[in-house]
Amino acid sequence: MEMDNERIDIPLSNQADLCVGNGKYLRLLESVFKVRIEIDGDRIVIIGNAAANVCAASSISALISLLDRGETLDVATVEYIAALSNEGRLSAFLSSADIPILQTHKGKSIRSKTLGQRVYLDAASKSDIILCIGPAGTGKTYLGVALAVAAFKKREVSRIILARPAVEAGERLGFLPGDIKEKVDPYMRPIYDALFDLLGEEAFLRYSEKGLIEVSPLAFMRGRTLDDAYVLLDEAQNTTVEQMKMFLTRIGLNARAIVCGDITQVDLPKGVQNGLSDAAARLFDIPGISVITLADSDIVRNPLVQKIIKAYND
Repeated sequence: MEMDNERIDIPLSNQADLCVGNGKYLRLLESVFKVRIEIDGDRIVIIGNAAANVCAASSISALISLLDRGETLDVATVEYIAALSNEGRLSAFLSSADIPILQTHKGKSIRSKTLGQRVYLDAASKSDIILCIGPAGTGKTYLGVALAVAAFKKREVSRIILARPAVEAGERLGFLPGDIKEKVDPYMRPIYDALFDLLGEEAFLRYSEKGLIEVSPLAFMRGRTLDDAYVLLDEAQNTTVEQMKMFLTRIGLNARAIVCGDITQVDLPKGVQNGLSDAAARLFDIPGISVITLADSDIVRNPLVQKIIKAYND
């Protein structure tokens, strides 16, 4: 590894988590920035090219800040911080608001993990309708459900309505075997999983029985007016233009809506325009509506997911 002999020292006070696993996170930063990083007593020493040193130092300082506020580190977080530093976007990440959305029934704090997610949450606090477009694993659905649950718990709305287009069944659920719950559940499972995680299964079932939380196919929204509700439409890339118009015009008084989807995974018949892309193009400049685009760098699943999506996009 060729490097200059420039040096930067960073004070290190009781940050054992940064040096966990024989310093694997520091070794990762060494690999990314092509520098040498050593622990010298109560200091971290970075030796290498001046520009690379600055990026490595800013990354380490950012990781220390995350630890100081009680967050835990993992490889994906360290890689993301390093990427932001390389792109010159780290200061924007650190200066942006990072307010927890809510705590789950198990006490876990739900908050943004990437710069794109912070933009998403900020937009949701200012706009009544959010169109969020992004690849798999960016947290667009989970955070949308979390925002709905948070608003419900604060009594800002009296109910939550979560919908998905049942494209695989051609919206013709009547032809499937079983009662309506058995017909719907396979398509709603990701939303159920998020609700169970955020509320706990017992609380979800209690609210659901009272009609305060509703999970249903998009087709069931037709003809309704959705007042005093937080409404989430997931997998919106699989709506037609007409279905999207139908959904958006259901939004009533004291209602907020999040529409999210991945426009690279459209299951509509060939030649049919998807409603999410169409809505984003039509509505982006209307006050009260925000269009947010999450990127591959916002993926918060297994780090391999980001590499898989990049391979398919190349």
